[in-house]
Amino acid sequence: MNRITKWVIVAVVVIGLTVLGIYRFRPKQNPDIPAGPGPQAGAPAGRGASALLVRYSVMQPMELVDGINISGSLIPNEEVDLSFETSGKITGIYFEEGTHVRKGQVLAKINDAPLQAQLKKLEAQYQSTKDRLDRQKALYEKEAVSKEAYQDAEANFNKLQADIEEVRAKLDQTELKAPFDGIIGLRQVSLGAYASPNTNVATLTNVQKLKIEFAVPERYAGILQDGASLTFTVEGIDEVFPAKVYATNSKVDQGTRTYQVRAIYDNSNGKLVPGRYVSVSLDTRVFHDALAVPSEAIISEMGIDKVFLYKAGKAIPQEITKGLRTDAQVQVLSGLNVGDTVITSGTMQLRTGMNVELK
Repeated sequence: MNRITKWVIVAVVVIGLTVLGIYRFRPKQNPDIPAGPGPQAGAPAGRGASALLVRYSVMQPMELVDGINISGSLIPNEEVDLSFETSGKITGIYFEEGTHVRKGQVLAKINDAPLQAQLKKLEAQYQSTKDRLDRQKALYEKEAVSKEAYQDAEANFNKLQADIEEVRAKLDQTELKAPFDGIIGLRQVSLGAYASPNTNVATLTNVQKLKIEFAVPERYAGILQDGASLTFTVEGIDEVFPAKVYATNSKVDQGTRTYQVRAIYDNSNGKLVPGRYVSVSLDTRVFHDALAVPSEAIISEMGIDKVFLYKAGKAIPQEITKGLRTDAQVQVLSGLNVGDTVITSGTMQLRTGMNVELK
């Protein structure tokens, strides 16, 4: 092999290695990045390559409702533990457990034999005492007896009348009567048992109407008015029940910082029973013609609340004063006007004067 041939081989090898190195180390296009001219390839489309695509809301008057969801309990409209006003042996029980009873109905009775005998004795004296008073009165009018004699006869008659009324009142106490219409519960005594005013015979409950009792945060004290409408649900029943507030407490509970409220529900169909847990939904206040923005549109910095407005393709900050906050909206008391376009997305990326495009 001559010298020329050797140099040709060396030259070919060098050229081959050079070409291979250029191919291996040449920059390649990433298939996940769309090809495009210049460094702004893949930028948001729209008004200029640097414009940020944003959502927006145009301010219009709306009705804003301040509502709360809170737990409560169903309690009877009226409920009382029945007991006798006097002591004695129970001689009669005239109700069936779990049944409806009427106001004034006699439910039970204790022994009244001694009182009945005492009443008969007094009633036997009544006519003779009245006749004596009539004779004394006639004689007194004729000045045949003294005034003192007539007054003694009158006093004896009045005392007898009072004694009779007293015995009758005691006889009335031997009967246990229903103080109102309702459902009587399980009886706690048996026939022949000795009862006293401390003995609970049964519990009477009025369930024609039910009360919903719940407590709201103290900020609603003085705002929640009688007649306010609410709805409530009960576990296991796929139905929403209406009720109305009829009373509020006179003060805030200092221990819980809550305000006690009661509402009334018409339970004439007997579908619900007292004692159950309920979930209450209540609209406490309604603001008409309010301006409100989505909560995500508000930025709080250094104790100042602001939103960004869209003006001529730019993001312009605007300080606001907040009011009522609901689940999704925040009332704006000042800083915005009807027709303002508020940017509602991308707020953390926005800067004053930044180019934006509405989506």
